[in-house]
Amino acid sequence: MTGWVAGFLAVFRREMGTWFTTPLAYVFLAAFAFAAPAFAFNVGRFFDTNRADLAPLFAYLPWLLMVLMPALSMRAWAEERDRGTLEILLSLPVSVASIAAAKFVAAWAVAAAALIATFPLWIAVNYLGSPDNLAIAIAYFGAFLLAGSYLAIGQSLSAASGSQVTAFVLSVLAALLLTMAGLPLVTDTLSGSAPAFLVETLAYISVLERYSAFERGIVGSGDLVFFLTIIVFGIAVGGLQIGASREGGR
Repeated sequence: MTGWVAGFLAVFRREMGTWFTTPLAYVFLAAFAFAAPAFAFNVGRFFDTNRADLAPLFAYLPWLLMVLMPALSMRAWAEERDRGTLEILLSLPVSVASIAAAKFVAAWAVAAAALIATFPLWIAVNYLGSPDNLAIAIAYFGAFLLAGSYLAIGQSLSAASGSQVTAFVLSVLAALLLTMAGLPLVTDTLSGSAPAFLVETLAYISVLERYSAFERGIVGSGDLVFFLTIIVFGIAVGGLQIGASREGGR
């Protein structure tokens, strides 16, 4: 166990160094810090609601995360292949599981920093009124879990892809499917022609439906398990694919 933790920390430091010793993380954080308020103010009409809450921000965060998280995850494994460093990384005395987990946690930390960059909006609504801060904190937690789900799926696709561009496109499509699966537009369209179990399954796997509970300030055990399952599944699938390439290279 000690060796697993040591390997995890070594790869985690390497990943964080890659993010913050280059402009990558700073460009991403700046883009997120600009885009999130822009959605809240312009699309969500933040000031027109006359309410001291962050509902407009959280309503559009899934759609923003759906595009920006694949931009974070696409480099996880595909960049290693592009730079020819994957073989070197896999030759280290570190388990693939610890490498996959460290890569995910490092990217998730950058995503957390991006969400923290929107905290000035939280401060602003407290200045303008008396919001339910516990509900806002729960909504942020839901957004954090949603970001992690998109990242995990994206990293598994990065492991399966030959290039970062391909990984990005596939990740956006997967995130779009998971996001739109339970929307009435989809379920109502399919209800007349598709089997009922298929429609129910699509509604069940919709991350938007699960996330909406957190938006309302509710932490449901089923929703929490759902997001954590996606995260663990995505990390495991990516690790298994890379592990197979390690074994195949021997």
